[in-house]
Amino acid sequence: MIYPTRRAIYLLLAGAPLALALGLVRPDLWLVAPGWIGVIVACLILDAITGANPRQLKLDAHFPAQVGVGDRFDLSLVARGRALPPRAEIALSLDERLAEGGRLAGEMRRAGDALVRKLSLAATRRGQAGIMALWVRWAGPLGLVWKQRRFRVDGAIAVVPSLRAVTDEGSRLFQRNSWSGLRQQRFRGEGSEYEALAEYQPGMDRRAIDWNASARHVRLLAKEYRVERDNRVVLAIDAGRTMAEPVGGMPRVDRAVSAALLLAYAGLKLNDRISLFSFAARPQALTPAYMHVQDFPALQRAASLIDYAPVESNFTLALTTLSARLDRRSLIILFTEFADATSADLMIRAAGRLARKHRLLFVVMRDEEVEAEERRHPDSAADVTRANVAAAMLTDRQLVIARLRRLGADVIEVPADAMAARAVEAYLGIKRQGSL
Repeated sequence: MIYPTRRAIYLLLAGAPLALALGLVRPDLWLVAPGWIGVIVACLILDAITGANPRQLKLDAHFPAQVGVGDRFDLSLVARGRALPPRAEIALSLDERLAEGGRLAGEMRRAGDALVRKLSLAATRRGQAGIMALWVRWAGPLGLVWKQRRFRVDGAIAVVPSLRAVTDEGSRLFQRNSWSGLRQQRFRGEGSEYEALAEYQPGMDRRAIDWNASARHVRLLAKEYRVERDNRVVLAIDAGRTMAEPVGGMPRVDRAVSAALLLAYAGLKLNDRISLFSFAARPQALTPAYMHVQDFPALQRAASLIDYAPVESNFTLALTTLSARLDRRSLIILFTEFADATSADLMIRAAGRLARKHRLLFVVMRDEEVEAEERRHPDSAADVTRANVAAAMLTDRQLVIARLRRLGADVIEVPADAMAARAVEAYLGIKRQGSL
């Protein structure tokens, strides 16, 4: 496609008042007007036929077939042809998961015999993110016409739960907790399963001293315990309305999914039985209990199917259904969010019934936006109102956390970016206590 630039239009318009003035002063010079138009049209034709031809342009677009939500990736664009301009403008039509508004604009620059541009993008939501079309245009040598070409890309990127936390945080956590290594060992010293008697050493827990055995052997002996294996761990993810809200450019549910995958990887390394459960208005899925690292891709596929739901979460139905499906005491790690004590009342009641048999761990993200509003120095009456509302919301939130802890559940409130690491640390702490 070839069409005039703004410069060409301005030149045509500039000739109109000049021709009118000459026509009024010297009517015999009326040919100046069509002559001016003819010169501009001739320049337009000359500008259109010189330089690069858009039809001879060929495009290569390179992008990954699959990316993790929130992970950055490169989209490389390379256009080749003859007599290329030094630069060209581009407009890219793509899914709103990859760019706000579904459009990106920029420019390509010539490097050798091609126009190149590398875009750094990040997906904000899971699903299929399409890359539809690319428009490339450049001005002719005289700057009077635009030469434009539209390329159909018709590509798609599968946006899946991010495994960055599993690879990065997982390595760091397992290095720090060396007892969670790759080799199967008998983990002594912590836990609740009796392992053996050992001579008491300074620093050991005095409650572990076996006084009867010590009296028989005439020396202090202490019981050693080992960390339990084969525990049932359920990673429950709330996919309701409050979890679909973004935090730091990423929905809460996607952060919860990434943290759950890291927890699943840690649990499989420790030979626990890991299940994934999701719910919104009704329960969505409960996977089988996996206990081998080779089963991790199955958990990843199940996590990819957790959808965004603009509805309120039904905790009563979800937790009752989950309890009915569990035939042994389990550790249930629930990723959720609550705004106030009133809306969380049903969740607390359902959690109370579940806590009678199972160990509960709630993982919630700190609402840093509300905390910042509460701490901000007020400059107007509206700021005071917002600060009071924020303080009331934070108070209600702490009341909910306190009620859950009174029921016997563990609650950790963590920053969004540190959610995965803190959740794994809490899980490892429970393992060390041997309280499952």
